[in-house]
Amino acid sequence: MNTLIGLLIIAVGSFGQSSSYVPINKVKGWSWENFWLVQGIFAWLVFPLLGALLAIPADGSLIELWGAGGALPAIIYGVLWGVGGLTFGLSMRYLGVALGQSIALGTCAGFGTLFPALFAGKDLLHGDGLMLLIGVCITLAGIAIIGYAGSLRSRNMSEEEKKAAVKDFALTKGLLVALLAGVMSACFALGLDAGTPIKEAALAGGVEGLYAGLPVIFLVTLGGFLTNAVYCLQQNIANKTMSDYAKSNVWGNNLIFCALAGVLWYMQFFGLEMGKSFLGGSPILLAFSWSILMSLNVTFSNVWGILLKEWKGCGSRTIGVLILGLAVLIASIIVVAMAQA
Repeated sequence: MNTLIGLLIIAVGSFGQSSSYVPINKVKGWSWENFWLVQGIFAWLVFPLLGALLAIPADGSLIELWGAGGALPAIIYGVLWGVGGLTFGLSMRYLGVALGQSIALGTCAGFGTLFPALFAGKDLLHGDGLMLLIGVCITLAGIAIIGYAGSLRSRNMSEEEKKAAVKDFALTKGLLVALLAGVMSACFALGLDAGTPIKEAALAGGVEGLYAGLPVIFLVTLGGFLTNAVYCLQQNIANKTMSDYAKSNVWGNNLIFCALAGVLWYMQFFGLEMGKSFLGGSPILLAFSWSILMSLNVTFSNVWGILLKEWKGCGSRTIGVLILGLAVLIASIIVVAMAQA
């Protein structure tokens, strides 16, 4: 039962993240970099800090927790994760959405799951390690199938849309950027792993397992915010969009939807840490939790795409391939869960 509860909590968080782009369409009068910076303040600073406050031991403080060890590596991994987020968009530009997203997310799921296991000295060719490796391979297969569905979908695009999609196509550069985006994005999982002493200190201080990892999440997102803030401000200067912040007539509306986007985005990692607290009796699922989150993110994002008719006009074959890919992603979770049962 605990395993099911843990997976459901992770799923709810993932659904929040997959829904976080919906409020973006309601932001008015701002350039992309203005929106990204303001929603980032909520997603990577405000809500993670509020979450971290839930994990303060009695007669303790966040500063004392962070002093337990691992704070600086967690922030550094967060900075690297921020690089991954920025280069993710470039992978779409050079390879197109289907191929770029598949490679970046596949790499992120694989490295984010296997790197912590390897650093911990786990044998990936025997026992639990082999089951973990099999689960990751099934996840990668599912993401690859969805990528293929995306390529089938692109065949239904008009010539103008195709030209717009591939005008910057560069296979070699795109592959390198997508791999970089995936590896750097996986640094979030490494940041969580590096902050284990902080989580253990919270648990030792009497904090419930549901909240013990939240102070670490704040450190990782803080590092990511630093990377993104530097980039957004640089873009403000280059594009001369600093004046957008002075548009007082849109601040009320934009602040609400940036905050909504921020809390929905944060739900994925809030849910991940809370869900992991129920998976303590399932070592494989606990190690596989990052890949589960990535799989669910891809699944819910595509479900939203279907509901919003982004796949409208596609043939039954394309939809069938998409559904097959989503089924394989879900199967990866079921296979690992059954192996642990």
